[in-house]
Order: sequence, then C-alpha cells, then structure tokens
Amino acid sequence: MSDFDFDLFVIGAGSGGVRTARMCSQQGMRVAIAESQYLGGTCVNIGCVPKKLFVYASSFAEEFRAAKGFGWQVGETHFDWPTLRENKNREIERLNSIYGNLLDNAKVSLIEGWASIVDPHTVEVNGLKYRCEKILIATGGVPYVPDFPGSELAITSNDAFFLETLPKQIIIVGGGYIAVEFAGIFNGLGVETHLVYRGPLFLRGFDDDLRHVLKEELENHGIHLHFSTDIEKITQRENSTYQVDLNNGESMNTGLIMYATGRSPHTEGLRLENTAVETRPNGSVIVDDYFQTAEPSIYALGDVIGRVELTPVAITEGMALTKTLTTGEPTSIDYTNIPTAVFSQPNTASVGLTEQQAIERHSDDLSIFRSHFRPMKETLAGGEGKIFMKLIVVKSTDRVVGCHMVGEHAGEIIQGIAIAIKVGATKSDFDATIGIHPTAAEEFVTMK
Repeated sequence: MSDFDFDLFVIGAGSGGVRTARMCSQQGMRVAIAESQYLGGTCVNIGCVPKKLFVYASSFAEEFRAAKGFGWQVGETHFDWPTLRENKNREIERLNSIYGNLLDNAKVSLIEGWASIVDPHTVEVNGLKYRCEKILIATGGVPYVPDFPGSELAITSNDAFFLETLPKQIIIVGGGYIAVEFAGIFNGLGVETHLVYRGPLFLRGFDDDLRHVLKEELENHGIHLHFSTDIEKITQRENSTYQVDLNNGESMNTGLIMYATGRSPHTEGLRLENTAVETRPNGSVIVDDYFQTAEPSIYALGDVIGRVELTPVAITEGMALTKTLTTGEPTSIDYTNIPTAVFSQPNTASVGLTEQQAIERHSDDLSIFRSHFRPMKETLAGGEGKIFMKLIVVKSTDRVVGCHMVGEHAGEIIQGIAIAIKVGATKSDFDATIGIHPTAAEEFVTMK
C-alpha cells in the first residue's frame, strides 16, 4: 500500500488547477483538489465570464443608437440592473455545477475548505491532514488596493459583479484590462464614468498606436479619462456619495470608487514557510520551466506564479504539467505569440510584438502597415467609430511578427490571425490570401 493518501493534491479549483486535476486523474493518478470559495476560480465567477456577459449587456445602448439608421424605430429603453445581475448569477451557478460534474466524472476527490501546507508531503484542510506524494499550488490572485486614507471605502472588480444598485457616477482607478473593460461596462449601462490612471496612457505593454486609438474611441464614447492622476484621499459624504481628493489638487464627487490596480498572488495562509518554496517580493511563487518549485514535491502554475496571467495560459500550463507528472517527460510551454484581447468598447486585441519590441529586436529591418477606417456599419448608423489595424513585418524574412486591432470583434479576428503568426506566416502569405468581402477582417490581407 502507498504511504500517501493521494498522488497529487491540488490547492485551488480554478482553470489551471481543475484541468491538471482532471487530466492527471484520468491518467491513473489518485487526485484531490481543495477549494475554499467556488469552483472555476476567478475566471468563471468574478472574472472573464461574468465580465463578458456585462460587456454584452452594456453594448446594447450602442446597438439601439445604430438601429435607427437601418430603419428600426426603437422606443424608450430602460435598463434593469437586478435582472442582469440575477441572470448572471444563475449562469455562473450553472457553470459551477458543470465544473463539479467534471471533477466527479474524472474521479477527483473534491475537498471544500482552505488548504495549507504542513510539510512537503502533507496538506491540511478543515483540521484534517492528507499525505500527498506531490502538491500543486494553483490559488490564483486577489485584487490589490493600495493603502491610503479612505482606501477601505473603495470596491474592487470582485464587488462590482454583485452591486445592489448602479451608481449615478463611478471613478475607476487603474490602467489595465480590468479598469478599461469596466469603464466601458459602466459607461454603456448609463453611469457617468471617470477612469483615473497614474500613468500617461493606459494598457502599458500594448502597442502604442493601439493605445492612442483606443483613447480616442473611449473619449468619443463619453468616458472621462484622467491620466497622470492618482487619488490621495477618499471621504464619505452624508448623502452616501464620496469626495475624492486627487494629487493634482482637484477633487471630485462620485457615487462609487472602484480600484483595478492589479492583482496579488494568493499565497497568504498557505504556510509556505513550512517548505523550501521560494517567492518573489510580490508573493508570486518561483518555479522552473516545468512548474516545479524549490521544494521538489511541490509545483505551482497559473496566476500565482506571475508569468502570463490569462486563463488559457493556466490551462496550457496544466496540460504541460500533466504530461510531466504522468509520463515522466519534462514538458514546458512556449510563451511567445500569445494572443490577448481587452473587451473594451470597441474591442482591442493583439498577438506578437509591439512596434517598440520589434524595433528593439530588429532595429530598422521593419515594415509597418496601418489602416484606420470607418466600418461599413457606421455609414448608415451615423456614428464616428473607427477601426484600426496594424501589421509589423520583418523586411529581411517577410515574416509577420505583430498584429494589432481596435474595433468590433477584434478578439474574434485576432484569434484566427494568431494561428498564422504562430506558424510563421509572411506578409506574402497574407497578401496571397483572398479576403472575405465585405468584412473588416479582409483589411488584414489587403494592406499595402
């Protein structure tokens, strides 16, 4: 008989943890998974999935505006926040159930509660200890809010999904995916929306042309942008609103403040001090190319390791680790050319190098192709929205090394192009591809 209760004990039932647990169990390992909150992790419950549902909801205002030019007489409209919130909750509960069934069908033992590590081969949950040959940390991250006077009065994206009522005004602080996406959501639902960011321009790390174009589009949609600005103090007022004092000497009154200033690895309470596991100053777990920590029996993947914090990346890491654990063949993953989308309004998506990254790697051996145009839909809708597309090509090889887009369905379009870039498509390959007409996407194969 084995000295262990389980071959693998997974801490955290998010996307990466669940995928690893299921796949390892199906390959014959005895697997347990512990979760203290909800199955599916951040993505399913308070991240990607409910956020995209909210993006859909908030986009209807723009559709109602556009409909008139196409002959539709849309009467007076009214948005009911509780209906959206409760319908979203029901959908998330359905997905939770699916995750539970997936684990059950794979014969993974689900243990509800917070798991901590007693020693390199022992995990404790709810006072019970389990002996495990290997342990996987897949606890994800939690929202980070800086400490300043009144910071406790702010909410995070976790809270935004469950608001009792919509505010009349909101200040969103941050410049990443979550901040930009929620600015579009609240603005589309009729909330006066201000986006405050301490840097000169949001979405740091994305292509600069894309960032500037999106700035113009968000301003055209009525979102108030405050760059190179930060909050110094929040004070609650008697009428259930807040006064916000800014570092430029100005103040604003608002109904709600939401912080989207990054996420911290969720390692507090894991008792990593009982092991040789090493972490960075921000708390992220240090692993090698094969997701093994400095403690040979303990592995980690997903947002908690602080590499590329995207759900599909965590799932891919889980599949690689499964192969390592079940076949003995050390398996890593390729982090290059990972496509990503910001579900802003309009959408933003990218794959490959930004222009600045391409210059750093290839100097002046580059050709840059840009297209900025009014989409067909707006010709009758009467709006001023624009689509922006960009290709970055290495001259000497003709290889396309970067592709960027701002516009409707950008995420859907870039997902397809990502395949071409991943396999090394050249600009000549793009040019030789016949476009689908009339679509916005055909512009990518007609740029000159």
